[in-house]
Amino acid sequence: MTRRLPLIVLVGLIVTLGAAAVAAGGSGSPGSVVFVQTNETSGNNVVVYDRGADGRLTRAGTYATGGNGGTAAPGTESDHLGSQGSLVYDSASRLLLAVNAGSDSVTAFSVHGDQLLREAVVPSGGQFPASIAVHGRLVYVLNSGGAGIVQGFRIAGDRLVAIPGSARSLGLANTDPPFFLSSPGQVGFTPDGDQLLVTTKASGSTIDAFQVEHDGRLSAAPVANLSATPVPFAFTFTPSSRLAAGEAGASNLSTYAVQSDGTLTDSKSASDGQTALCWITRVGQYYYVSNTGSNTISAYTIDTAGQPALVGADGVVATTEPGTIDSTSPPGTSFFYAETGSGTVDEFTVNGDGTLTRLGVITGLPAGLEGIAST
Repeated sequence: MTRRLPLIVLVGLIVTLGAAAVAAGGSGSPGSVVFVQTNETSGNNVVVYDRGADGRLTRAGTYATGGNGGTAAPGTESDHLGSQGSLVYDSASRLLLAVNAGSDSVTAFSVHGDQLLREAVVPSGGQFPASIAVHGRLVYVLNSGGAGIVQGFRIAGDRLVAIPGSARSLGLANTDPPFFLSSPGQVGFTPDGDQLLVTTKASGSTIDAFQVEHDGRLSAAPVANLSATPVPFAFTFTPSSRLAAGEAGASNLSTYAVQSDGTLTDSKSASDGQTALCWITRVGQYYYVSNTGSNTISAYTIDTAGQPALVGADGVVATTEPGTIDSTSPPGTSFFYAETGSGTVDEFTVNGDGTLTRLGVITGLPAGLEGIAST
């Protein structure tokens, strides 16, 4: 009997803790979920939504990041972080990574169905962290304030461990918080993981490419590539590893061949005729861009030569609430979710011709939210 007592106590404790977690956070269901970062300056949170079979979202829980959100200057813009990739889910490690721009930190959550467990909050290595890139177990955080610093980490279990000597400066001249037009917009790895790219937006309109060394550190300085059109903001990649970048100055989608030395060549562009094309998400053969100045979403295709073309007559496939910003599409689905700076998430189905059918809209979120990801 004396040997059984500790086991009984342990089992009882596990059951109690599990019930408490479900009560606080959700059902723990294994289905697809969507994560939304509130970016509140009084305390940042991640809201978790279950995705139904019909694509509609149901709120499952809210989790504090342990840090504060941030607001870029002047504070009246729809995108308070001025970035893409501020909330990133890594399926290999089952970690959700969130920036806390107001407290210069990054939070790592482990994901358990529709429940989150906050594992660690670590310094971001700079000012105003705004974007996160993951490749394998290597993570880089873009700090967009001040000179602009990219800081490297490794995923160790459920935590992030800073890589000594991995910080690299972009040599910018921003304030902290930075002005939203001149703060760098996104950090991301090329599909092979050999290079790390950063968009500088109006701070030179360059797409900087660092070489990634075998130890996870970067080349001392990047190759600075002038973008095809002004203000490169966010990017993704085509199936052939061609870079596809949203460039806000003239609302263009531009594509590039990424060379092994970090240079970008063979640029091809097409404008959607809207205002402030910034964010981009690929769903199958279609590329959806958010036009925050027009409150619209446009769709493109990109041919094998890299030439973008609008879907339909003018490319506009949806109108949203004010301030269309970041978006996500759960892998392997035909669902698409776009958030707005006014505090909503629009739910869509992607049709076979690239058009979108609206399913509904999620309200009750704070204005100034930024960051969305999905499993």
